[in-house]
Amino acid sequence: MRAVSNAVDAALSKQGVMPLGVEGQNSGVWLLMDYGDIILHIFHRESRAFYGLDRLWGDAPQIALSDKGNDLDAAEGENN
Repeated sequence: MRAVSNAVDAALSKQGVMPLGVEGQNSGVWLLMDYGDIILHIFHRESRAFYGLDRLWGDAPQIALSDKGNDLDAAEGENN
């Protein structure tokens, strides 16, 4: 989990994007990184099943993101 959160933080920091808040760093089973428009949840498998975010947000619109990081506006236009 820490490797994933560090990689996300490093990639977004390079683009000048800093988290508004981070929770759960000391829990070791889940982590939430709040970037305003995007909230990243990182869970161990058991915690993911317990919190059921896939069920909770399953009907929310999905936005396809490219690995280049600049296509968010184009992807939003396609899904609206």
